[in-house]
Amino acid sequence: NGSSATGSKFRLPTFGFGQKHDATDDVPLDTMNVMDLAQRIEKKKLLTGKLISKEENRTLRGEKKLFLEATNIPATEEKNWPPLLPIIHHDIANEIPVHAQKLQYLAFASWLGIILCLVFNIVAITVCWIRGGGVKIFFLAAIYALLGVPLSYVLWYRPLYRAMREDSALKFGWFFMMYMLHILFCIFAAIAPPIVFHGESLTGILAAISVFPRHALVGVSLFYYSPLVL
Repeated sequence: NGSSATGSKFRLPTFGFGQKHDATDDVPLDTMNVMDLAQRIEKKKLLTGKLISKEENRTLRGEKKLFLEATNIPATEEKNWPPLLPIIHHDIANEIPVHAQKLQYLAFASWLGIILCLVFNIVAITVCWIRGGGVKIFFLAAIYALLGVPLSYVLWYRPLYRAMREDSALKFGWFFMMYMLHILFCIFAAIAPPIVFHGESLTGILAAISVFPRHALVGVSLFYYSPLVL
């Protein structure tokens, strides 16, 4: 009994081998080391990814700048027209290719023409209103002008300008679709069918015919407008 007690008291150290509880003492430490190493690797990957993405963005910005310089496309469109009160960016001579400049100038003249027609429409409808046509037709004519000028620029003239400048098939497709609607509106305005307030809010052919027997001056002014639109 004494020897067994003494043997149980004094045991040779095993140095981590041969004991069933040794693994439970060592595994958490190793696991923590592995997890710490994995976290460091992930942080390094994230940092490397951020550096690569920054370098790619810098490269893309440089390529975009070179492309804009090569094609004479400004990075930011500075407003420069009309000269006295700049509202839009417009520089056909420097941005549009030489072979397309004549067509772009014609489109610009067409856009200025629709502005002139809408202004003349207000003048003629104002005369009609003074002669007893009613104030509603004047407000309608004003709405046509206030909406027609910016919408014509945004919907078809600016897409054409950018399509010419960038040679973009998508912008050309949008322009053709919107310009067809613009032509339909011009035909509608030149005829002025008696749909909205008997057609008197638009100075077209039918409106002139209906007004001429009552007011010759108003009828003549309406007749002058219809060929301008067409």
